[in-house]
Amino acid sequence: MIETYEQAVEYLDSHVGLGVRPGLDRIRELLDLMGRPQDSMAMVHVTGTNGKTTVARIITSILTAHGLKIGTFTSPHLERIEERFAIASEVASREEFAEAIADVAPFVDLLERRTGERATYFELSAAGAFAFFATNAVDIAVIEVGLGGRLDATNVADAQVAVLTSVAIDHTEYLGNTIESIAAEKLAIVKPGATLITGDVPEVVSEMAARRAADVGASWRALDRDFSVAEDFAAVGGHLADIQGVHEKYSGVALPLYGRHQVSNLAVAIAAAEEIFGRPLSEDAVRQGVAEVRSPGRIEVISRDPLVLVDGAHNEQAMRALAETIVEEFDDYRWNLVIGILDDKDVRGMLAHLDGLIGTAIVTAADSPRATDPEVLEDSVRSVLTESDEVIVVPGVGQAVAEALAITERDGALLVTGSLYVIGEARPVLMSLT
Repeated sequence: MIETYEQAVEYLDSHVGLGVRPGLDRIRELLDLMGRPQDSMAMVHVTGTNGKTTVARIITSILTAHGLKIGTFTSPHLERIEERFAIASEVASREEFAEAIADVAPFVDLLERRTGERATYFELSAAGAFAFFATNAVDIAVIEVGLGGRLDATNVADAQVAVLTSVAIDHTEYLGNTIESIAAEKLAIVKPGATLITGDVPEVVSEMAARRAADVGASWRALDRDFSVAEDFAAVGGHLADIQGVHEKYSGVALPLYGRHQVSNLAVAIAAAEEIFGRPLSEDAVRQGVAEVRSPGRIEVISRDPLVLVDGAHNEQAMRALAETIVEEFDDYRWNLVIGILDDKDVRGMLAHLDGLIGTAIVTAADSPRATDPEVLEDSVRSVLTESDEVIVVPGVGQAVAEALAITERDGALLVTGSLYVIGEARPVLMSLT
């Protein structure tokens, strides 16, 4: 019996190491045993290579500002597992998280006895989120896909609105190694009668989106066709934008996030929120909701003296957006770097976007079996970041961050990036040292 937060975490951790096992049979049977909690609420389902978490958070904040009770499920977490569960943008407490896992555990145990097959960590997390949201009677759940879409555990839900933020090459061992194969997996979350919202995607993906919508009888709204960024100005702490939505124009929206790509994410989120209502939103509520958005670990400024920036860029597309943001929105620094990358990534493609920006590079590894060995990563850093002054290997993220801060002048700049796992380990250290 689960009675404490520690027991809940231990129960989840006992299902770590089962790997990624795509498929919906286990989660469907589990949720059937639980009484199908996912059917008690409307849903927005968010997928994409990059931008999923930020779009989910913006949608949540906008809908909350309209007076709705919104649950949000995101992954992975940065520092604590309960970060995956939130209501009205407030992360679940340790006690609430423990109660949610305690609600799920008896059904998981029954399922495992009945089938002889273990449920995965992510399946338990998703089921726990559905239970948490049902218990708290949310009006709408905004659900982020874990991996892909078609066989992701979250795809048991029939969402009113499906969002595809972006498509790029990533997770090729599960989703295929072409844009088309990856897009097909992600577009499979679009259900009959739903509305599909697409962000900044390649033309071939737009063509696939049109076919998917037609095949299942869904509506389709596309960035730069049905809604758009009308104006965008860099502002203190983020951007000031005018967004032309599907139903209305929203002027003077202050987005407290760095990066022009985040303004496109804002437009996508506004379009998705409009489709929940099927009409224009309240301009005041949009401004209020967006002004309150936070997205930890996504081009996040931890300190100004020295400038410390963390970003969980974990693929080539995300690293390009990070590098463009650094050049456009921050002073002309020569950045010290702490970097760790997982071993299934295009390491050289990611690093190429940082060439010419980095002074000293400290190579490290997150506490993950998927982390690239720092000495292997060092070779790539030396060969790609040819203009760097020095490359140092420091195996642990905490120690790497401490050493990087020690060599960064008060008027200098430090960038920590390469993986959300690295950011999750780095943030608490940075918070304590800056």
